[in-house]
Amino acid sequence: MTPRRKSPSLNERELRLWKVGRALVLTFVAAVLVAGGVFYGLVVLLDFQEIDTTAKLDAKTLFDLVKLSFGVVAGAGALVALVVAYRRQRVDEAGAHREATRLHTERFSQAVDKLGSDSPAVRLGGVHALAGLADDAPDDNLRQTCIDVLCAYLQLPYTPDPGGDPAQQEAHHRYLALRKVRHTILRLIGDHYRRPEGTHRSWQGCDLDGCVQ
Repeated sequence: MTPRRKSPSLNERELRLWKVGRALVLTFVAAVLVAGGVFYGLVVLLDFQEIDTTAKLDAKTLFDLVKLSFGVVAGAGALVALVVAYRRQRVDEAGAHREATRLHTERFSQAVDKLGSDSPAVRLGGVHALAGLADDAPDDNLRQTCIDVLCAYLQLPYTPDPGGDPAQQEAHHRYLALRKVRHTILRLIGDHYRRPEGTHRSWQGCDLDGCVQ
């Protein structure tokens, strides 16, 4: 038996974001440090070894300092806006994932109900529905769940073929119909693993041990 690839759980996929206050403070501090580093680099680059503390600030120098101050504030504000936009995007992505998971769960329940139907034709529809859900699953855990259900169906006990006795004709036809359902599952699994390189192969790496036990 090959070990099942461990996929991140739903809790591990939750937003890993700092609190807004902490993110903004760290962003502002980073902006100030960067501005200080740039200023220090300019001082070293221009080789200002001594600063005359007795010199008076003229209007041009004062204006340049004001512009520098506003530039630092504007840069910090831009970084804050970037952090807020990033958080908003992550929240939107998480919301979209939750909605996709909810819709997947609803469709999954409907497909499993079909597999429990007394009608072989309805069961066959449930098989195709589960295979489609496995292809469209928003994450690997949900995809694996669909495949597990299909594999578990193959291991369910079934009534053997009663043979060609005319008195058992109805039971024989039902056996053939349910065998068709099982063969369809095997065919779908094989089709997904025989797809050529470069095509969508969403089942690659999934655990199929339950189909061969």
